[in-house]
Amino acid sequence: MIGRILKSGILFVNCVGLLLCSTVFAAGYDYQITAQKMTFSWKVDGANLNVKLSAPTKGWVGIGFNPSKEMKDAKYVLGYIKDGKAIISDEFGTGDTKHEAVEDLGGKSDVTLVGGSEEGGVTTLEFILPLVAQDTKGGKIDPAADTVVLLAYGPDHDGFKMKHKFRTKLTVNLATGKNK
Repeated sequence: MIGRILKSGILFVNCVGLLLCSTVFAAGYDYQITAQKMTFSWKVDGANLNVKLSAPTKGWVGIGFNPSKEMKDAKYVLGYIKDGKAIISDEFGTGDTKHEAVEDLGGKSDVTLVGGSEEGGVTTLEFILPLVAQDTKGGKIDPAADTVVLLAYGPDHDGFKMKHKFRTKLTVNLATGKNK
C-alpha cells in the first residue's frame, strides 16, 4: 500500500515537473524590439507566430501586420486587461484609418489568447497567431520576408474605442529578428 502511494506520488511530481518545464520553455521568445517603451517579442513556431506585447498603459495594446496603405488590409490583434482577465480582439483593416473585429465582418477569429497582465501601469498581452489566416480577413505573414509591423497602445482606459496614445511602424524580418 505504501509502495503504491509512493509510486503515485512520484508519478504526480514527475508529471507536474514535465508540465512546468514545457510551459517555461514554451513561454520563451526568440526576438524582441522596443519602440518608445512598447515591447514586441516574438517567436516563429512552425505555422504560428507567438507574440508578447507590453506597453506603459492601463488600456489596450495592439499590433498590426502588413497593411496595404496606412491601416488598410492589415491583420490586427488588440487586447486589454479588465478585472484581471485578458480581453482580446482579432481585427482587420477596413480603411486607411479604420479596423473592425473579424467576426463583425463575417469572419472567424483565429487568434489564441495565451495570457495577459496589468502590473505597475504596464499592460502585457500574449497570444498565438497563425501565419496563414483561416479566412480572407488576415492574409499571410511570411516570416522570411520583410513584414510591416504596426505597434500601438491606448490611454489608461479599458476598451477598444479610445484612439492610440502611441503608434509606430516598423519593417521586421520575423525569421531573423532584423529591424530595418
